[in-house]
Amino acid sequence: MSKKLFIETLGCAMNSRDSEHMIAQLREKEGYETTQNLEDADLILINTCSVRERPVHKLFSELGGFKKRKKPSAKIGVCGCTASHLGEEIIKRAPYVNFVLGARNVSKIGEVLHKDKAVEIDINYDESEFAFDDFRTSSYKAYINISIGCDKQCTYCIVPKTRGDEISIPDDLIINEAKRAVDNGAKEIFLLGQNVNNYGRRFSSSEHEKVNFTELLRRLSKIEGLERIRFTSPHPFHMDDEFIEEFAKNPKICKSMHMPLQSGSSKVLKEMKRGYTKEWFLNRVQKLRSVCPDVSISTDIIVAFPGESDEDFADTIDVMKQVKFDQIFSFKYSPRPETEAEHFTNVVDEDVASDRLAYLQSLHNELLDEINTKYLGETFRVYFENLNKDNFVSGRSDNNLVIKVKGSEELLGEFRDVKITSIGRTILTGEIVA
Repeated sequence: MSKKLFIETLGCAMNSRDSEHMIAQLREKEGYETTQNLEDADLILINTCSVRERPVHKLFSELGGFKKRKKPSAKIGVCGCTASHLGEEIIKRAPYVNFVLGARNVSKIGEVLHKDKAVEIDINYDESEFAFDDFRTSSYKAYINISIGCDKQCTYCIVPKTRGDEISIPDDLIINEAKRAVDNGAKEIFLLGQNVNNYGRRFSSSEHEKVNFTELLRRLSKIEGLERIRFTSPHPFHMDDEFIEEFAKNPKICKSMHMPLQSGSSKVLKEMKRGYTKEWFLNRVQKLRSVCPDVSISTDIIVAFPGESDEDFADTIDVMKQVKFDQIFSFKYSPRPETEAEHFTNVVDEDVASDRLAYLQSLHNELLDEINTKYLGETFRVYFENLNKDNFVSGRSDNNLVIKVKGSEELLGEFRDVKITSIGRTILTGEIVA
């Protein structure tokens, strides 16, 4: 009988891809098969995130539950970003944990598995050319890392401390990985990086051809059988005209753009060390919509960053009203360890922060209702990838709308034209017309 692996993944798409890499290595090199039942597992992994509020509390709460439910012989490993910054402290607080593996050390999963109390958290470790075995949770869409780490120094963000300096993965490795995914049935790839449009700034060797993100997109679009390319997240500072124009004219690039605003106030953006102003952000939106009118734009927003005044928050609301984002991910600021902003003293009152977040989210819902109304009766090309429990199959349009229709698994991995018959804030319903 094969050994059983249970893995819980928290956080972003990059964490999901890291989990796929670990599963691949453990399947091919160690003979593990995945299970959804923790009680059956011989190895339990939690792949952690440290970006959002209370990640440490979440980690130890989960670990306590694992300890109670696991069989006596099962090993527990803590991986990911929280592992990177807590390191040995995890084993000190939870001695039943067998090993700790940082976000920049995924390729070492086979090593730490056999070293009790191992702690591998080197954020300078270079995995950019490591040949991971193939494993994907979906056969319809492939997540592909194009870089590791981050060179930005945003004052609120812990990622550079957990994933290290940014290194781009050589383009030939990315292209070959995309080709393998397409050969295995994927028609869409999703490129991942902390700042994807900063791709090419640094490679592990000077021998690698200097290719920027725009050129990488051009080369990937030549892959036969690949129909859609998505990516996240581009940084507003690096959104030059060449990139925007390639995005608009290349038919394989999906017309949805995630543009992390964080704040609409130029003063707050400077305190965050984001590298752009409110005016630059709005200029890039205007340029994008001038060449690609149907683009959908999503964003991230932090309210109540230390020192945010009523006027600063009003600037964020002004950007919200001007841009009318199709989707927002919004949060109250919470300090992260090992960041510059952790030591800022001009903290915004908690009640004020809550009121601002509630107002921003309410405004977004109003704008979203206005945006979505225009979709009723429209027809979109949908790529189906999820089988729902209610006899519906769902997928996404080119501009990232989630659309569901009545159907069965025969639609999975297929493109269909769908006419929208009912609208909601997060999902649209339609019927297949072709």
